[in-house]
Amino acid sequence: MIGYIKGIIDEIGIDYILIENNGIGYKLLVSTTTLSQLSIGQEAKIYTKMIVREDDISLCGFYSKEEEEMFKLLTSVSKVGTKVGMGILSFAPPARIQSIIINSDVTAMSKAPGVGKKTAERIILELKDKVGKIVIDGLDTMENLPLSGKEIAIDNSEDEAISALIALGYTSSEAQESVNFVKQPGMDVEVIIKKALEYIMKTSLKF
Repeated sequence: MIGYIKGIIDEIGIDYILIENNGIGYKLLVSTTTLSQLSIGQEAKIYTKMIVREDDISLCGFYSKEEEEMFKLLTSVSKVGTKVGMGILSFAPPARIQSIIINSDVTAMSKAPGVGKKTAERIILELKDKVGKIVIDGLDTMENLPLSGKEIAIDNSEDEAISALIALGYTSSEAQESVNFVKQPGMDVEVIIKKALEYIMKTSLKF
């Protein structure tokens, strides 16, 4: 089991990084929360979890131990796999997810990529008594506020980005999923659209 990899960030993709250690480049699947903390050429310590399936073996990477622990909790829920777990971590940082679950905010959780109302309810039901055991250091004021307060600040840019993607010929679901996946607090509309288009092309959502 590989607990973490410490090395130089060699490449950053839409949903992955390549980190070089002793001449070996490890490809790690990561959330946009982790991506936002990294830059090419940076030395970093990335926590890892190996995912073994019948047809594939992959490594997931996490900038913090808290994010790794949150991923383990999320993927312990029935019908929440690697893709959905990473999508939730890209939707919000661990402290925000913890707050959503503790406050039983089904509406907020349902906004995460790949998470409908039933899945959101299942996540909250199964994790509400467990998620509080994760100790998350360095919480800032925004992370401790109810999610709705933060969402209000970014809803307009999200809506504008989604409308722009639809105008470019993408379906509402394609636009919504891509914007939800790439958005980060403070992003302006142009950046959201650019990253959403990169995500669509990378994952071939359009096709």
